[in-house]
Amino acid sequence: MKKMYKITSPEGIHARPAALLVTAVTPFQSDIKLTYKEKSVNLKSIMGVMSLGVKPESVVEISADGPDVATLFQTVTEVMLSNAIGEEWQEE
Repeated sequence: MKKMYKITSPEGIHARPAALLVTAVTPFQSDIKLTYKEKSVNLKSIMGVMSLGVKPESVVEISADGPDVATLFQTVTEVMLSNAIGEEWQEE
């Protein structure tokens, strides 16, 4: 399963948003990846997420595979929206 998100945070995904996302997804069993500019990292790795240098207004893909993906994506979307990190994005 995968979803696209447009990053709305004026700083992109820097330390605080990265930490919020990593903390939110770590308890889940599913494998989860964040892809930006054709590079993928484990979303459970703060260093991996920070290494991507995701800029504001960028579109990222989050993909997951495992037994709890539905709940996982619900959590990711809630964290993105409630912390003004990003929003779900649909390709036109």
